[in-house]
Amino acid sequence: MAHGDEGTRGERALSAFERLLMAASMGLLCLITMANVLVRYFTDISFAFTEEVSIFLMVVMTLVGASHAFAKNHHIAITFFVDRKPRLRRAALRLATLCSLAMFGLLAVLGTRMAWDDYRFEVTTPSLGVPQWWYTAWLPALSALVVVRLLLALARDLRRDA
Repeated sequence: MAHGDEGTRGERALSAFERLLMAASMGLLCLITMANVLVRYFTDISFAFTEEVSIFLMVVMTLVGASHAFAKNHHIAITFFVDRKPRLRRAALRLATLCSLAMFGLLAVLGTRMAWDDYRFEVTTPSLGVPQWWYTAWLPALSALVVVRLLLALARDLRRDA
């Protein structure tokens, strides 16, 4: 399954958006961390609240990166067995895609329940005191993005066989 060839304009636009989101997350994370280090070095004061934002940015960066990696076929793969039996390569890749679909689909469903509970019970974050669902709502949304990318890759692969 050659995930890397994104043909449609929509898929190319989605890739560009993912790259922008990954770069923005990384840039903000670097700025926050650098500011925290400089302030701590020069004043012995720590911006403890930045940990909440940093963790959120890492989750965003990780999930968007996973989506992009699946679309470009740059994800981690263990190829020990399929390299020895090339006939099994296509079936193994499809099985891996289906397992990934199940995992990220479950993460989207359970993440939605978690974000809903955070909203319903008015949970706030420990440091900033903002609604926790502001952060947890991104987990199911970005997991759904990964599911979309996996479905597009699977559809592309099935079209190749037809």
